[in-house]
Amino acid sequence: MIPFNRPPYTGNEDAHVLDAMRSDKISGDGEYTLRCQQWFREQLGCHKALLTPSCTHALEMAALLIDIRPGDEVIMPSYTFVSTANAFVLRGARIVFVDIRPDTMNIDEACIEAAITANTKAIVVVHYAGVACEMDDIMALAEHHGIFVIEDAAQGMMATYKGRPLGSIGHLGAYSFHETKNYTSGGEGGLLIVNDARYVERAEVLREKGTNRSQFFRGMVDKYSWVDVGSSYLPSELQAAYLWGQLQAVDKIDADRRRAWHYYYGALAPLAERGRICLPTIPEACRHNAHMFYLKVADIDERSRLLAFLKEQDVMAVFHYVPLHASVAGQRWGTFIGDDRYTSLESDRLIRLPLWYGIGEKELNCVVAAVMRYFD
Repeated sequence: MIPFNRPPYTGNEDAHVLDAMRSDKISGDGEYTLRCQQWFREQLGCHKALLTPSCTHALEMAALLIDIRPGDEVIMPSYTFVSTANAFVLRGARIVFVDIRPDTMNIDEACIEAAITANTKAIVVVHYAGVACEMDDIMALAEHHGIFVIEDAAQGMMATYKGRPLGSIGHLGAYSFHETKNYTSGGEGGLLIVNDARYVERAEVLREKGTNRSQFFRGMVDKYSWVDVGSSYLPSELQAAYLWGQLQAVDKIDADRRRAWHYYYGALAPLAERGRICLPTIPEACRHNAHMFYLKVADIDERSRLLAFLKEQDVMAVFHYVPLHASVAGQRWGTFIGDDRYTSLESDRLIRLPLWYGIGEKELNCVVAAVMRYFD
């Protein structure tokens, strides 16, 4: 069986994880955490980068930082992972779902303004498959209405919009280092990206259980105490050490995934030309990161048949999100504004093919051959 995913592993991780294990500090915010955070600050040009146990935690911190309260509304696409919405529902917000663009599967920037009300506190954009949303239009709209922009860039590390790293454009951003992502911190992990200097100090406090412990360790206060709400948003030093090993090979991982992505695109282009499938669209302003390779078929029935056929051929392919507005929780805590022209239709058509760092030509050939056999 060709698996859908294998966690990225370069060989750099072993020595760093062992070094962290043998150190005097493994609980978090040790040497490896500080190295990783400095690396991201330099790469992203942000005011602060804080490692978290997961992207879910980073989004929860974002909701706390912009002071989401009951009655606030947060606009986002329905085609996303549940954490995108949960982080704000936990603070009492009402989720306002809007439609996506069929070309990129990202939030349709043209649908956002109609969903803005006096209660709108933020727009959460999701950079699907590491392909950027139309950030210039979204940032201009947010500035005009005085609302926040949060980038769910869980899939977006090493991807850019007009040369700017995803996650570094909105007021706050979040990365994921889950084992399914291009880079991992040992299976789970995340990063909060703070682009607005107003939130740097409070972000540190929230992450340290609501205390000013970080200021204490920098010698800014003579003792630390409880000064705000917060939770335990620190990953262990072992996670940071694993991630540091991966950061030594970011370009190598990026290039290898692009190799596989372009192989799929070229090999499956004849099917797209025959009108049997649709392939991903990458807008000119975007540099994607080959986070995933997906194709779209005619409808949900054909998707089910193709997935079953691929499984028979020992190829593990999967569909992706079920739109949140169609879920029980989504209907309880959210509202879809405007027409659902594309969200449900396009999500029913989408299939993700196996893609991971190090996938070989033999596996790629087998996947493509199986897809071709189905349509032939």
